[in-house]
Amino acid sequence: MSYSACVEASGIRGPSLQSAGSTDRTPESSIGRCLQTNTKSGNRRVTGESPAARRHRGDSSRMSAMLQLPLVVTAQVDLVLVLVSLLALWTRLSRLSYPNAVVFDEVYYGQFVSLYMKRVFFIDDSGPPLGHMILALGAYLGGFDGNFVWNRIGAEYPSSVSVWSLRVLPALCGALCVPLVYLLTLELRFSHLSALGAAVLLLLENSLIVQSRFMLLESVLIFLVLLAFFSYLRFHNAPTSSWFRYVWLLLSGVSCAAAIGVKYMGLFSYLLLLGVAFLHTWNLVGDQSVSHLNVCVQCVCRVVCLLVVPVLLYVFWFYLHLSLLNRSGPHDQLMSSAFQASLQGGLSRITQGQPLEVAYGSQVTLRSSASQLIPCWLHSHKANYPVRYENGRGSSHQQQVTCYPFKDVNNWWIIKHPGRQELVVDTPPRPVRHGDVIQLVHGMTSRFLNSHDVAAPMSPHAQEVSGYVDFNVSMPAQNLWKVDISNREAESEVWKTILSEVRLVHVNTSAVLKLSGVSLPEWGFRQLEVVAEKLFKAHGSSLGWNVEEHRYGTSQEPKEREAELHSPTHIDVDRKISFWAKFLELQWKMLAVKQEESEHKYSSAPLEWITMETNIAYWLHATTNAQIHLIGNPVSWGVANLSLLAYQLLAAVYMLRRRRGFKDLPDAVWDQFVCLGCVCVGGWVVNFVPFLLMEKTLFLYHYLPALCYLYLLSPALLEHTHTHLLSSVTHRCALCVCVSAVLLSVFVSYRTFCPLTYGSPELSANQLRGLRWRDTWDILYRRR
Repeated sequence: MSYSACVEASGIRGPSLQSAGSTDRTPESSIGRCLQTNTKSGNRRVTGESPAARRHRGDSSRMSAMLQLPLVVTAQVDLVLVLVSLLALWTRLSRLSYPNAVVFDEVYYGQFVSLYMKRVFFIDDSGPPLGHMILALGAYLGGFDGNFVWNRIGAEYPSSVSVWSLRVLPALCGALCVPLVYLLTLELRFSHLSALGAAVLLLLENSLIVQSRFMLLESVLIFLVLLAFFSYLRFHNAPTSSWFRYVWLLLSGVSCAAAIGVKYMGLFSYLLLLGVAFLHTWNLVGDQSVSHLNVCVQCVCRVVCLLVVPVLLYVFWFYLHLSLLNRSGPHDQLMSSAFQASLQGGLSRITQGQPLEVAYGSQVTLRSSASQLIPCWLHSHKANYPVRYENGRGSSHQQQVTCYPFKDVNNWWIIKHPGRQELVVDTPPRPVRHGDVIQLVHGMTSRFLNSHDVAAPMSPHAQEVSGYVDFNVSMPAQNLWKVDISNREAESEVWKTILSEVRLVHVNTSAVLKLSGVSLPEWGFRQLEVVAEKLFKAHGSSLGWNVEEHRYGTSQEPKEREAELHSPTHIDVDRKISFWAKFLELQWKMLAVKQEESEHKYSSAPLEWITMETNIAYWLHATTNAQIHLIGNPVSWGVANLSLLAYQLLAAVYMLRRRRGFKDLPDAVWDQFVCLGCVCVGGWVVNFVPFLLMEKTLFLYHYLPALCYLYLLSPALLEHTHTHLLSSVTHRCALCVCVSAVLLSVFVSYRTFCPLTYGSPELSANQLRGLRWRDTWDILYRRR
């Protein structure tokens, strides 16, 4: 054992590590023991022991020595980081259950939480399901059973609902954003003082506090985005010899996937991070000092962690979502019949045990597979087309055939063989296959589905579809239809319930039965028009039909058949839809289904966010002036805007001068300045500019992710100015004084708006009027 090894084993790390009451704690005594051990062991080596025995004895001696020595653990703790973390937890978590009432968008997210608790399927077009699952997790941990009606803002929570658990996870995420900003500033290679400044700006931002303290998702999104950038920069800055750095890279990819899983706005930050990673990877490829194998390994690791893992996790969020929500719900009808049949209750309760194969004599309902919001079924009723339409065109005056968006007994049709009169299923059933020619008989009126060369009522370029009535005129029946299974796997494919998508081709004219989507006038009861259109004219998405409800007919007489249509028979058949089919359908519906946008009292335009010309009243006490508003810290907001403008001007000057050959900054400092702009200014751009292009109702809270990037930028830019632009001690002192004054103003502004941030203490009408710093703010108060 060497001298240095003895010192290390003895636990000597300097006087500060010695305990006050320990004995034999001087370096000399510890070293002396080690030297004695070495001497004795050296004497034993000459006694002729075998090498194996000597190794065993030496290992035992070293183990005994180590066990006798005190085990010392050293750790470095950043007390400033601990302090800002504790303050963040206090500002976000204190009195979290107040107010004990529904606050603003809690009325929106709460509905989804209740559906999760009851495992009822739903679609939210605003984003993927992970955010809702995080909120539902908090509710589940608090014992929430979903039995609360989220019908109005301000509704009091009953005592059985743990308000704290509903709000704790967003609040924790909001609190963790503060230390994350501190650490992220350090990874951008700026000082601890700049990191403290960024943390303070985030800590004292009233709007971020408000958004964190309720069951909302912006704080979760901000936390995940900041974590993704921090993890990636930690990976980038770590020594290349450390394999542990790839854990940070993997965490970055996981955070990106989670951010996108919470809100689709996280996608823009993810693309920004991919851009930064691509530039770093490109520089790595050009580094001749790195071996080819090392470059390949690093590139593969980056692709796996930043591309493959996020995609897999994004799919996994939906797997969890669909696994949890396995019961029929309010949004079932937006989905296909196959999707609905996979859910418990609802359509699955109706279709469970239906015959799988459609046969001659089958009684079926045909649902249009057109990609529109309202589902509808092929329908007919005892009403004829008018002899003449409003525009003077004539019709066949035959029975109307429409598409009806509700379950109805008049949606039932019978599959008939053209060469037979029977309307019942044979024993054994004779299945209908791709390419077969059939007739469709309306179950309640016994009219044949017919089409002919007569213009449709609302779509004159297409043929009319009717239930054939023989008026003894020169208009023979044309009621033969060819079955074309578009998603068949073989030419002899059998027509299957729910699974097969079928086109019905009119034999006489080669026109295809389709939903036009146009509503009929009053004479058609505002139902949707069904037409037959030539295949080369028709749009593919509106041509398909699938059998949703199905039974084998057993009654030939009309009266018995009518009774049969009201009381279906079942034959047990098991059928399932794959996860991938459900995943792809749900993705399409989330993109295609858009809820009707309406103007909101507190909606605002993106340009109004920059100057904070708007606010949002989140909650108002029923009888007092206590209220909560989403209002930012005006001083911090101004600092953020000035920093954004200053960076852009400074970057423009630097680039122009570098273009002319003047290098004002060393290469390392210039790279640091560019990286700061890519992360902070780039982060602001990708989280703000997309809103300028969106046609949807927008609110002030949509600006908060972009604002956080500016709070990262401000202290770093001040440090750059202090270090590289100001050479005079006087100027530097003046800057420090100005910064101190600004930070004091930030704190005063935070304290001023605290009553509107936390809802207490209650203010008088005059005090509330004094907080209306802008005429466009809507501060509510009651006169007494």
